[in-house]
Amino acid sequence: MAPIAEPRAELAPLAKADGSATYSYSGYTVTGSVNGPIEAQRRDENPFEALIDVNVRPAAGVGGTAERQLESILQQALRQLIPIRNFPRTMIQITLQVTETPENAYANTKVVQAQLNLAIIPALLHAAILSLLTAAIPLKTIATAVTLAIPVAEGQQGSSGSIIVDPSTRDADTAKSLHVLGYTSDDELLLAESQGAFTVEEWETVLKTGQEVCCQAAEQGLEDTAMTGSGFESASIRAFVRSVMETKIAADLSWK
Repeated sequence: MAPIAEPRAELAPLAKADGSATYSYSGYTVTGSVNGPIEAQRRDENPFEALIDVNVRPAAGVGGTAERQLESILQQALRQLIPIRNFPRTMIQITLQVTETPENAYANTKVVQAQLNLAIIPALLHAAILSLLTAAIPLKTIATAVTLAIPVAEGQQGSSGSIIVDPSTRDADTAKSLHVLGYTSDDELLLAESQGAFTVEEWETVLKTGQEVCCQAAEQGLEDTAMTGSGFESASIRAFVRSVMETKIAADLSWK
């Protein structure tokens, strides 16, 4: 099995934001910034809860319908993590700038925003969570996400092969179906997005694999990669987030 690139993160790269982070993994690099809670405009304010404003900016060009759909997916997920009822009549702004995308060897080009790119959702979600933590925004829990692909079995049209965790761009383009699953630290399903054709049995396998990668891999400790019960090797993002934040807190308190 080919080695999996380690995730990388840089906290607080933007001096003028309340919180910011740069997250890189699987060829994607996303820089996130968070401002808030700030006063919401009268037309947008909610007297009972905070407004979560998510803005996704592509690596090239201007945002389109694909970015608007990504913003909707992330907004619904982050609303479940942030105690929005603790901040009535306010707004929390989250800006996610995609700075790098993996080279698509299959199409010999770069991934563009012509259609929804599900594989970028984990990088966007992890960058947003790290930015929220850096901004000292309280969270009910953290979450991790993973991309899974069901390839077409060789020589068998319509049949599927074994599930690929964190597929390459070529694997994602040629897959029978592509799935993104997110789980909280309480092992509860947070988001599920899919595209392509798949059976009920394949969906159940995807759910089981996604839960193992997101939840059980973290139990192995702060290792770069962990092997799940089904033999899938993947980086333990939950342990990585914890390690990154512990390092930052230790550095911030080193003067005391």
